[in-house]
Amino acid sequence: MNAITTQTAGTDDSLQRLEQLADISQRLLEKARAMGASQAEVSCSEDRGLDVNVRLGEVETVESTHDRGIAVTVYFGQRKGSASTADLQDSSLDATVAQACAIARHTEDDAAAGLADAELMATTFPDLDGWHPWELSAEQAVDLALACEAAGRADARISNSDGASAATARSLSVYANSHGFIGRDRSSHHSIGCALIAGQGDGMQRDGWYTSAIAREDLQDPVAVGRLAAERTLARLQPRSLPTGQVPVLFAAETARSLIGHLLSAVSGGALYRRASFLLDSAGTQLFPDWFAIDELPLLKRGLRSSAFDGEGVATRNSALVSAGVLQRYVLGSYSARRLGLQTTANAGGVHNLQVRANAGDRASMLSGMGTGLLVTELMGQGVNGVTGDYSRGAAGFWVENGEIAYPVDGITIAGNLKQMFSSIEAVGTDVDPRSHVSVGSILLGAMTVAGND
Repeated sequence: MNAITTQTAGTDDSLQRLEQLADISQRLLEKARAMGASQAEVSCSEDRGLDVNVRLGEVETVESTHDRGIAVTVYFGQRKGSASTADLQDSSLDATVAQACAIARHTEDDAAAGLADAELMATTFPDLDGWHPWELSAEQAVDLALACEAAGRADARISNSDGASAATARSLSVYANSHGFIGRDRSSHHSIGCALIAGQGDGMQRDGWYTSAIAREDLQDPVAVGRLAAERTLARLQPRSLPTGQVPVLFAAETARSLIGHLLSAVSGGALYRRASFLLDSAGTQLFPDWFAIDELPLLKRGLRSSAFDGEGVATRNSALVSAGVLQRYVLGSYSARRLGLQTTANAGGVHNLQVRANAGDRASMLSGMGTGLLVTELMGQGVNGVTGDYSRGAAGFWVENGEIAYPVDGITIAGNLKQMFSSIEAVGTDVDPRSHVSVGSILLGAMTVAGND
């Protein structure tokens, strides 16, 4: 029997719990109104999870969690106050509202403060297939983690282990505000992973792999995860450095999404109104090649960040972030939008599912097309300046010759400027890493500065 399908029977009381949280949110809104608040919003959440870790065939930790949180924000005109609690007793809830009101009375007016506009609230709530709880017992989770690690350690060249894990989590959340909006959400997330060590002494190398998904049937088999972790670790043995120079660089899918992350940071409202972004006043300008596109798909079925509404209740919709290489808009909630004289883009709380369109094939075909250059599979350090766009990070991966991997490399630094890097993207692959809400394959840049020790 495939261990990943093992489960025990359980009772799903999530809808009942959501209604209880919704009732709490309404009582808190009424209390805020009675205390004189002109506007108010409440976020309620309840999370449950199980996380086990094993190492060298032995159980290290088993952690079961059950957390809840209630956050209240009130507005007296344009003065804002917030308070939170995890206690559901009436006295604690009343005290939380009173504390938020007291804070608001002592703050300064902020012209951008307040709820998102009422007419922007979501009114339809489709089922986005994000609720797939896994009734996994601690014993079953331990078995999955042990099977994953054992598969990885089966190769005699694997000298040690950093451990394996299996985890499952589910979350219930309610957001409500004084516009009359109330939104409910259920989500689940599961993962299995393994990190291994190969070699001895100064020649040791560490790598690993993990699988994660909303539904357990979308997880990779734990044995396959362990074997892939071993393959990745062994491939890194006997690395070399590289001479300093300008070379093509192919970011593997698992590192390519960091480039999209830098774009998101630069076009987020907070960075823009603080004027701490290298992409100030860039909406409507060409940042990428004319074939390049990024779409936001918040209503995607079983998407990792799917939702009919954002963190302020604003209705989400499919929209382009980049089209024909042109930045179409920023990433804004209502506060940052007001600071910029714009309208929210329904991104309070962050972006939803992003899809970067491919114009090339899988990684093998991209390596072939690159010919000679660097494949980056790991990035280290935080050497990115969000104000100037200057980029310098430690990296490891593989040197490629004639379209084939020649040998592993580490101890190198790759450098450039993000604006120039964006414009020099030559290809995006179809080899998407499904473990992120940023859906992107490998990204090939025409040239970057690579600095090594040779």
